[in-house]
Amino acid sequence: MIDYDKVAQQVMDRCDELGRISQSEECLDRRYLTKEHQQANQLVGEWMMRAGMMVWQDTAGNLCGRLPSKQQDAPKYLIGSHLDTVPNGGKYDGMLGVLAPISLIQALTDNGVSLPFHLDIVGFGDEEGTRFRSTLLGSRALTGQWPATWSDLPDENGTSLRQAMQAFGLDFDQVHQAKIDTDQLLGYLELHIEQGPVLEEQNLPVGVVSAIAGAKRFDLQVTGMAGHAGTVPMPLRRDALCAVSEMVLVIETIAQQQGVVATVGQINNRPNGVNVISGQTHFSLDIRSEFDDKRDQALGLIVEALNAIAERRKVTLNMEQTHAAGAVHCDSKLQEVLRKAIQQIGHQPLTLPSGAGHDAMAIADICPVAMLFMRCDKGISHHPAEAIKAEDVAVSLAVLDQTLRTLPV
Repeated sequence: MIDYDKVAQQVMDRCDELGRISQSEECLDRRYLTKEHQQANQLVGEWMMRAGMMVWQDTAGNLCGRLPSKQQDAPKYLIGSHLDTVPNGGKYDGMLGVLAPISLIQALTDNGVSLPFHLDIVGFGDEEGTRFRSTLLGSRALTGQWPATWSDLPDENGTSLRQAMQAFGLDFDQVHQAKIDTDQLLGYLELHIEQGPVLEEQNLPVGVVSAIAGAKRFDLQVTGMAGHAGTVPMPLRRDALCAVSEMVLVIETIAQQQGVVATVGQINNRPNGVNVISGQTHFSLDIRSEFDDKRDQALGLIVEALNAIAERRKVTLNMEQTHAAGAVHCDSKLQEVLRKAIQQIGHQPLTLPSGAGHDAMAIADICPVAMLFMRCDKGISHHPAEAIKAEDVAVSLAVLDQTLRTLPV
């Protein structure tokens, strides 16, 4: 009989310990291919070995561990998440999804439980994309999707991905060896904090993810005419910032009407003088939905509205797409296994979409995927205030345990 509360406390303690490995003294900041990444892999690898797992680091820097089945030719499931963080991040985003399965496997082993499949845990080296500005590098390596052009991706210090890999003890030209054999791969599971407030609002510890939202991002530039703040009459102005202000509100309105999420997170204004009419304003747009067609329909309405504002205000609008990722829908059969597991331990199953990206998006290219969300305090994530409860971890462990015992083979 597994004591989930005891195992949950071990998970919490290990999250604390891993959260102290940071390249910054002021905050948690652990990026891909840094010496702190090596330290994290070493520490988590030791925990994997204690749990009775075979442990290795692949050619992309992902940390891998296997609980082998007694049947050598058994099929395989993957479970995991990421070990990298954003700058000034929290200690549960990603890490929980690696450490909780390790502790659960240790408990299963201690209780003499064997599984009819090999179970591989992956601690992905990069999901956040904060060093080389391209997300999901670690998980994409498992799918074999590493274009040669990534070799020259630079970090903020001018170090290329190839150079960083060499310093880490890896070879960019050997990354293809991280691609996994999919012949007997049955599926992928990921436990992750929700990073949103829905579960907390519903007073539920866990939920089943229906889909991971597809996102598109754009850089927009609005050009008007700078001028003296006191001498140009209001009707004759071509104020770029005023035009953008109207555009931002239109984006918000259309997103609400169309049932998608859209965010303007960056604004840069020029010349930015207290007594100067704005001549040029740059801003970003991030738009997401679990349905790509719904997102693109809203985007079309937004573009139409922005062009109308630009024309009416006599400013020029330029729009450049910088990112595109399609929505990923979780496997219906694996979702049902998770829902039944939640019911069997006495909780109400709630299905909800993920607005944030996850490693499951990449892994969906090679096998069915499913995600279990866990409640986090006020939905806060990517922030030092990120917080979870040990009792919710215990529920998540119980759900994962029940899920592993009932997965189709």
